[in-house]
Amino acid sequence: MIDLEKLKSGNRRSLAKAITLVESKLDEHRSRAQDILNTLLPHTGNSIRIGITGIPGVGKSTFIEAFGLHLISQGKKVAVLAVDPSSPIRGGSILGDKTRMELLSRENNAFIRPSPSEGALGGVAQKTRETMLLCEAAGYDVILVETVGVGQSEYEVAAMVDFFLVLMLPNAGDELQGIKRGIMELADALVINKADGESENLAKQTQGYYKSALKLMKHTSFWQPQVNTCSALKNHGIEDVWAMINDYYQKSRDNDYFENNRAQQNSQWLNKLIQEMLELRLKQNQAVKRQLPKLQQAVQDHEITPYNAAQKIIDLL
Repeated sequence: MIDLEKLKSGNRRSLAKAITLVESKLDEHRSRAQDILNTLLPHTGNSIRIGITGIPGVGKSTFIEAFGLHLISQGKKVAVLAVDPSSPIRGGSILGDKTRMELLSRENNAFIRPSPSEGALGGVAQKTRETMLLCEAAGYDVILVETVGVGQSEYEVAAMVDFFLVLMLPNAGDELQGIKRGIMELADALVINKADGESENLAKQTQGYYKSALKLMKHTSFWQPQVNTCSALKNHGIEDVWAMINDYYQKSRDNDYFENNRAQQNSQWLNKLIQEMLELRLKQNQAVKRQLPKLQQAVQDHEITPYNAAQKIIDLL
């Protein structure tokens, strides 16, 4: 049994148990999880949600640890939802984020939860939204969502956070060609990590390239995406990143953008859940189970078009 009063007072064990329940695929657990979320809903929404992404090797974990420790020093409670890629073969994940954020994981005001992506697109786990609500109910002020990596489906992350931060390497614009335009359009800020030692000048040069590139993009009326440099390893520039996010937060509140954006995100979430539930209902339908293999074979044998086969399946409902 999950003690909700303990969860609301910030008990990490109760929070972890609630997240495990939310992530369960059992119908009975799903129902109980939704009851808990409904009860806790009035206690949610009081955080700033930050999505952090970047190519492998950019130093996401090092940055998040340095950033999280800085936030805690400012009196914040920080939750890190780190998504681990699931194996497409066996479906398992290593879930080793706590070992990569050793200092942060020891802090009383930090909560790190690694979750398997389970093949979900968008670089986030399927239950990340529900997990964020639970963390908010437990009193966490800042929620950091670390994503699997940079891909075309990264829009999923931007659709559930208030601020979307993309970490970059100081490559003097070499990787500019390889960056998906969509990610550049989604980013509220680019932060060039590893700006230390010999790479410091290179990082400044890269900053110039990205600033020029971002000027060509269309963004929200009140915010021009910024390009910062930092060194998570040396702990340089971390406070500037937080100051920038705070600036964004205040401006988005003043423009009513913050609340409107959250409302729109909830609407998108509803549509996504309707699609998922319809697909689940479709797969559970006995008539569909009988006909689908036959129609799949007919499509493979060029006896029927995929469109007509799909229409026959939908007609069964």
